Amino acid sequence: MPELPEVETVRLGLLPALEGRTITKAHVRRKDLRRPFPPRFAERLSGRVAEKLTRRAKYILVALDSGETLVIHLGMSGRMSVYAEGRERRLGDYVYSPPPDGAGHGKHDHVVLETDAPARIVFNDHRRFGLMALIPTDRLNEDVLFKDIGIEPLSDGFNPKYLASALNGKKTAIKSALLDQRVVAGLGNIYVCEALFLAHISPKKLAGAVSKDQIADLVRAIRKVLKSAIAAGGSTLRDHAQATGDPGNFQHRFLVYGREGKPCKGAGNRAGGHCGGTVKRIVQAGRSTFYCPICQK
Repeated sequence: MPELPEVETVRLGLLPALEGRTITKAHVRRKDLRRPFPPRFAERLSGRVAEKLTRRAKYILVALDSGETLVIHLGMSGRMSVYAEGRERRLGDYVYSPPPDGAGHGKHDHVVLETDAPARIVFNDHRRFGLMALIPTDRLNEDVLFKDIGIEPLSDGFNPKYLASALNGKKTAIKSALLDQRVVAGLGNIYVCEALFLAHISPKKLAGAVSKDQIADLVRAIRKVLKSAIAAGGSTLRDHAQATGDPGNFQHRFLVYGREGKPCKGAGNRAGGHCGGTVKRIVQAGRSTFYCPICQK
């Protein structure tokens, strides 16, 4: 499932084609994804101005001038692709290509938004685990999708004091605690593994036993790995693509994730050089965890 960096990468790619633009026409090709589309979905989107694009956890939020917010979740395999109508066009920092033949009419092209950029935005999801909803903007935080979601890890409020309080007394492993969306929003398996490695913390350590200094290191590591992943366009392991169709590149920078049996890239306690350890894989709460038992204590 796309994590915070992948969702943020898609949001950034949508900005020039959607934010401040009018959705001139919306097309909905089926009745549902993992849940039914809202009543009169295409009608409620068509003609609306997308006033602001933001992100909350793993959701893209499009605030409309109708007082509703379009909520988008990519699910396991969802993609949002932007095409420039007519010819290749630069919008903001992005260059969008003309739509290939059939774009927007494919078997798994479920929602198409045409904007006055002019651009065509296609939501494709072959597994149909994605979600689109319309929620009154002034009640967004009360909705079941958002009311229990924790703090954003790139916000000013995510600091050692907050994380220490959130972890205090927890008897679950730190890896599982960080995957809890009520503790920190948007973190997933890849970036928790990478952040714990950067902070030299064992994923097996009890969350409540992480020291004050380690918590400070962990906050810095989480911020660093997320920012680096966003700058790299996210991680493409299977389905993720940026709005331009380009893959992400952060998978080429993994330090531990997916590197079971390979030499650790860390220095451990040595002053320079490699630690000499090997990346291990264990299963925690049904998820693969990758770590170095020498570097991470």
